[in-house]
Amino acid sequence: MRLGVMIGAERGDMARKVKKLLDDIEWAEAAGMDTAWMPQVPNDFDCLTMVTLMGTRTSRIELGTAVVPLQAQHPIALARQALSVHAGTGGRLALGVGPSHHWIVRDMLGIPYERPAAYTRDYLEVLNAALAGPGDVDVENDTFTVHNPTVLGAESPLPVLVAALGPVMLRIAGEHADGTVLWMADEKAIGEHIAPKINKAAAEAGRPAPRIVAGIPVCLCANSEIDAAKDRADRILAEAETSPNYQRLLDRGDARSVGDLCAAGDEDAILARFKRFADAGVTDLSVRLLPIGDNRDELVASKYRTREVIAELAKAVR
Repeated sequence: MRLGVMIGAERGDMARKVKKLLDDIEWAEAAGMDTAWMPQVPNDFDCLTMVTLMGTRTSRIELGTAVVPLQAQHPIALARQALSVHAGTGGRLALGVGPSHHWIVRDMLGIPYERPAAYTRDYLEVLNAALAGPGDVDVENDTFTVHNPTVLGAESPLPVLVAALGPVMLRIAGEHADGTVLWMADEKAIGEHIAPKINKAAAEAGRPAPRIVAGIPVCLCANSEIDAAKDRADRILAEAETSPNYQRLLDRGDARSVGDLCAAGDEDAILARFKRFADAGVTDLSVRLLPIGDNRDELVASKYRTREVIAELAKAVR
């Protein structure tokens, strides 16, 4: 299992946020992390632009998006942008995409949120054809009619990963993409629901075994502080729990909230949790550092302690 870190979506003024993002990606590369994942938050930076910027400060680490909402742009436009970023980062982009959620697409953007799985399947048909260029992209399906020439094409593999939670989306991800990017999925949900379904779909479609990228919060702390770490996760990361998609996913596992997904405790406890995710079928773990403390200095110190341990654990889970 490869170990990665989530970067971005921090509070503060824009200049400070850019500096922090660059400091964090430089640390991730120097620490030997395998991947770094940039979420696309509705009210924050464009993640593909930020990935390009991170590429200027690194030379090795894979840079992923988790995830780009599909409805916000045409698949030809997304393919053009992704191929540009992939070339600019020396072939290190992992393009995570997904149909997002109703409160973002419908309530924020004012775009219809109907049949998201069918829309994703049709979108991927165009996107995959465009990424496979150069040449003519000729696709007609229920959603798109595209006849678009392109001179672009990926000179090295550009994996496309789809945020897939339910059975239909997992089948689509297995058949038409290189894997899935997850949030709010615990070991049981992955081992009994996600991994079997996406692996079966990929095998039946004659595709390689898919990547399963699971995102979880992580906090290095004393055993007496584990409950405090889980409570903090529930306070600052719980917005997504309102989604019916995530609620249904939680129902498939043992976790009842994002706090239950948090790998908290000492180094041995965190490593044991990582190994349970690997045993469930996770190929890539994406760590969201979760510091705890009563003031800024304590939070900063907690963050640095946690990420030092994460860098060591990356060697143990490979």
